Amino acid sequence: QVQLVESGGGLVHAGGSLRLSCAASGMTFSSYAMGWFRQAPGKEREFVARIRSISVYADSVKGQFTISRENAKNMVFLQMNSLKPEDTAVYYCAARKSSIGPYDYWGQGTQVTVSS
Repeated sequence: QVQLVESGGGLVHAGGSLRLSCAASGMTFSSYAMGWFRQAPGKEREFVARIRSISVYADSVKGQFTISRENAKNMVFLQMNSLKPEDTAVYYCAARKSSIGPYDYWGQGTQVTVSS
């Protein structure tokens, strides 16, 4: 079965950086668009970035976050720089085979906490 496992979350001071990783298994990784989403306390889950052959970002993270993928290793990454307290959230990795519509698979999430 398909599994997405995130790692790399943690506690960081404002202005710091973190790199999240998502390891995928049980799927033809290169056939999927991979996305990152986040959910802050008391808020709905929101889109952060996605990548298939090109990358797309939420306006709130453009220039701050970078999504990348390594198909040979079935992995997708999210480099997060200049972190702010408002970036605090659980970050989820997701996979989608089609070009549009809901994501097919989700990871369990990794907590990112940015202290001021």
